[in-house]
Amino acid sequence: LPSFHHSQFPPASSSSMSIEPERWVDLYRLLERAGPLAGKNFIPGDEIKEMLHSVIRVLVVGAGGLGCELLKDLTLLGFLNIDVIDMDTIEVTNLNRQFLFRAGDVGSSKAETAAKFVNQRVNGACVTPHFCKIQEKDADFFSQFQIIVLGLDSLEARRWMNDMVCSLIQYDEEGNIEPGSNIPMVDGGTEGMAGHINVIYPGVTPCFECILPLFPPQINFPMCTLADIPRTPAHCVEWAKQLEWDRAKPFGEDFLECDNPKHMQWLYETALKRAEEHGIEGVTLKFTQGVAKRIIPAIAATNAVVAAACANEVLKLATEMCPYMQSDTGGHYMMYQGGDGVFTNTMSHEREKDCPVCAKTAIALHVPKDITIAQLIEIMKNDERLRLKNPAISVAANTASGMKTIVNPHVASIFAQTKANLDATVGTWVTESGVELTVDDPVMATQKQVAIHFQQPSSMDLS
Repeated sequence: LPSFHHSQFPPASSSSMSIEPERWVDLYRLLERAGPLAGKNFIPGDEIKEMLHSVIRVLVVGAGGLGCELLKDLTLLGFLNIDVIDMDTIEVTNLNRQFLFRAGDVGSSKAETAAKFVNQRVNGACVTPHFCKIQEKDADFFSQFQIIVLGLDSLEARRWMNDMVCSLIQYDEEGNIEPGSNIPMVDGGTEGMAGHINVIYPGVTPCFECILPLFPPQINFPMCTLADIPRTPAHCVEWAKQLEWDRAKPFGEDFLECDNPKHMQWLYETALKRAEEHGIEGVTLKFTQGVAKRIIPAIAATNAVVAAACANEVLKLATEMCPYMQSDTGGHYMMYQGGDGVFTNTMSHEREKDCPVCAKTAIALHVPKDITIAQLIEIMKNDERLRLKNPAISVAANTASGMKTIVNPHVASIFAQTKANLDATVGTWVTESGVELTVDDPVMATQKQVAIHFQQPSSMDLS
C-alpha cells in the first residue's frame, strides 16, 4: 500500500512547536517512541511532530453534526492546518448536537462559524472555511490536501467526492501510481444509532462506488397512493415533490433542489395544502425538509463515536505510528451499532474490476434498439451500477468538438434545444451495438462512459 512519510512533503515554513506544548503531552508520548505496531516509515521525534502541526493539510467536508466533532478531534490531535467546506447555514434545530454553534449564530455559515470557534479555542489552529458547494471547487483545490475526511449526510455528495478524489490519481509510464496523487479519504457516516468508518485509498482499496450496493436504494411510495389516497404527512410531501413539481413548474424549467430555500418553501406550502384537503396533520417545514432530503434524525453520541474513530484513522494515516484500517489489519470498513448495546464489526471488500470510477471502465447496458432516450435515462437511473440522478448524454460525432449532445437538462437553453430528443429512439443516435455514450450527472464529478449493446425487444421488460 502507499505510505505517508514526511520525506514526500516540503519543509515547514513556520513552526507551531512552541504553541502550548503542554496541550500535546499525551500525543507526544506516541510520537516520541516506536512501538511494536509502528509502520516501517514511522520515525519518532521532533520532525514528525512538526509535520503533523505545520505541514499536513486536512480537508473536512461538512460542518454539521459529524463535521463539528471532526474539527474538534482533529485539532486536539495536533492537526493545525485544516480547511472545512460546507454550503449550509445554521438552523435552530442544529444547536442540540452541533456544539460549535450558539443561538446567536443562527443564519450564519456553518463552515465560517465553526472555523472561527476552533481558531479561537485552540491556539495555533488555522482552520480555513469555504462557504460553498463542493461542486464549486475544482481538482486543483482538492489536490492541495494530504488527507480528506468526509462528514456528510448525503449519498450523492459522497459519490461526487469519491469520483473527484479518484480522478486525481496520476500514473507513471509503468502504470504505477505517482506518490501523493492518490489522496487517502476517510469517510464517516451516521444514521440514527448506527454509523460507519471507511478508509479509502484511491486506486488501491475499493472506492465508494465499489461498495455502493451496501447502501440500498431509497424507498419510494407507490404512485397511486401519492396521487389518489395519501394517508400520512410523508405521502403529501412526496406527492408535491414527485408529481406536483413537474406539473406546476413553479420555477419554470428549474429542477427541484432540496438545498434551495425557495424550492423547499414551495414544497412545504404545497404539501401542507394537500394535507389539509385530506385531514392529515403533521406537515411542517422541518418535516418537509426531512422527507425531501431523506434525513434520519441524528444522535449526538453516534456522531461523537464515529468522528473519534475517523480522527484516529487520520492520525494513523499521517504518522504511521500504527497501521490504519486496511485488509492486512482486518478490514478497511468498520460498522458501528449503538441501538442494542454497543457493537462494531470491521471487514474488507474487493475492488470492482468494472467500477466506472476507480477502474474507469464503461458500464455496459443491454437495451432494445427501439426504446426512447427517455426510457434509456430511466434505465440509467435505476441501474444498480449507475444510480444516476439527472444525466446529460452525448455521443461521438463528426463535429468540431467531436461530440453531439443528445440531451442536456443541466443548461436551460441547451435543454430547450434537445428536449425533443427524449422521444427519439436510441437507434436514432446509436447506429451499432457497442457504441459508448458520454454521461454527465450531478452525482459524479467527471464524465462517465456507458456502452450500449442492443438486444431483442422481447428480452427486456420496460414496464
